[in-house]
Amino acid sequence: MERSDYFELKNGSKVKLPFTDIEYQNRLKKIRKVMSEKDIEMTILTSMHNIAYYTGFIYCSFGRPYGCVVTQEKIVTISANIDASQPWRRSHSKNIIYTDWKRDNFLRAIVSIIGRENPPKTIAIENDHVTLDIKDKLNSIFNLSKFKDISKDLMNLRMIKSQEEIDIIKNGARIADLGAEEIVKNIKVGESELEIAILGRDKMEREIAKTYPDAEYMDTWVWFQSGINTDGAHNPKTNRKLKSGDILSLNTFPMISGYYTALERTLFVEQVDEASLKAWEANVKVHKRGLDLIKPGAKCSEICEELNDLFAQLGYLQYRTFGYGHSFGMLSHFYGREAGLELREDIDTVLQENMVISMEPMIMIPEEKPGSGGYREHDILVINSNGAENITKFPFGPEKNIIKN
Repeated sequence: MERSDYFELKNGSKVKLPFTDIEYQNRLKKIRKVMSEKDIEMTILTSMHNIAYYTGFIYCSFGRPYGCVVTQEKIVTISANIDASQPWRRSHSKNIIYTDWKRDNFLRAIVSIIGRENPPKTIAIENDHVTLDIKDKLNSIFNLSKFKDISKDLMNLRMIKSQEEIDIIKNGARIADLGAEEIVKNIKVGESELEIAILGRDKMEREIAKTYPDAEYMDTWVWFQSGINTDGAHNPKTNRKLKSGDILSLNTFPMISGYYTALERTLFVEQVDEASLKAWEANVKVHKRGLDLIKPGAKCSEICEELNDLFAQLGYLQYRTFGYGHSFGMLSHFYGREAGLELREDIDTVLQENMVISMEPMIMIPEEKPGSGGYREHDILVINSNGAENITKFPFGPEKNIIKN
């Protein structure tokens, strides 16, 4: 039996995507404009975030390569046979499926899109994602082509959000607040991080399904940390049981069609000691000042510098652990990060209208010191022509978040 290296399959019908046809066409026009300006004839996307951004399809790699070929005339996703026709149904583009029967059929599928007769003179790839193995194989197939990196150009395009993107991010922020409310209702001495987190996650997933009934549902999660587990911003939840006086870090993360939003809050169980209250209030003061600094024309590094000065005045700069905020959009803890829009000392990006960024100062005091634990507040802001809209509504600070259920 002769088995094909690649084929097309249209099983069922195209489904409703998270954005309109006009939105996807606008994104495609912008990448093609970049390609034209840089004399790029073909772009091979390989990352989850860029393939999702331009087509709507979020792949599950599981060790297999995925791609999307973009030219001035075509856009085609390349997916593994294990996914059948789901990538075609869930994308605003054509799709080619490669099979497992022969090694490197993924590469043969790429060649099939453009043919062997006239290979492109210049091919763009994502240097921050392509593996050395794939790069070597692309070089061997397109040995007459010159390769350029397009990852930073695409990041810059993604940093400016459309109104459709802002709408989905606002819904995400609203749903993050709902998840936090559910968690707070269930905070009690003796309950575990795990069980409380499950309730918040389930609340968000159901609200996402209610708001977006035609979507796929995946990757929404909660990190709910207590005591020493609060020292790292990304520490997973455990089965630790809550005690009176525990510091808590509440983190809700609804994922809507690849769009990540977040709410993060410091809380205490029943009571807070004097040293902890002082540290908490210092972090809240920096958070409030940071919220005021987010506006068009502000430079990321200068915001960071001013907040560093404030932390130094308060006596806590030595406990700061990471940057003060980052961009939001098509990103996740699994993939993607718009590194050009982070509130850090080495980022000089100037904030513009329709960027979306967080303010999230964190300090971590080691276990042997008074007030030990990790303190973090996190709001999301949409930059507009005059300033910024804070789309996070959940309260922060000692007045609201000493929980006595």
